[in-house]
Amino acid sequence: MQYHSVSPNFAVSPQITVADIPLIRDAGFKTIICNRPDGEEAGQPSAETIGEAARKAGLSFIAIPVSAPLTPSSDAVIETQEAINTLPGPIFAYCRSGNRSAQAWTLATQS
Repeated sequence: MQYHSVSPNFAVSPQITVADIPLIRDAGFKTIICNRPDGEEAGQPSAETIGEAARKAGLSFIAIPVSAPLTPSSDAVIETQEAINTLPGPIFAYCRSGNRSAQAWTLATQS
């Protein structure tokens, strides 16, 4: 699992698996955001599966799906702002490649 820090409190990554959850926790992250819609690709773990594993590991989890290749909607940006402002950080966000998660962070922190 590789990730990219876009700020000291926010990192983005390609799709993760349940096996990555302990690594994310051990890296110091407190919240996971899923920006990938369920069923986007065959074999991809559902947000519910990742969320359940995250909560069992003591992490906060929220799904804010953004459909590819679209820019995050205003609703997704607002939800990302709320997550940044209310959920414990640092935050780890993922989608298929990490690009939609980075876009959501950029738009959420511009205002």
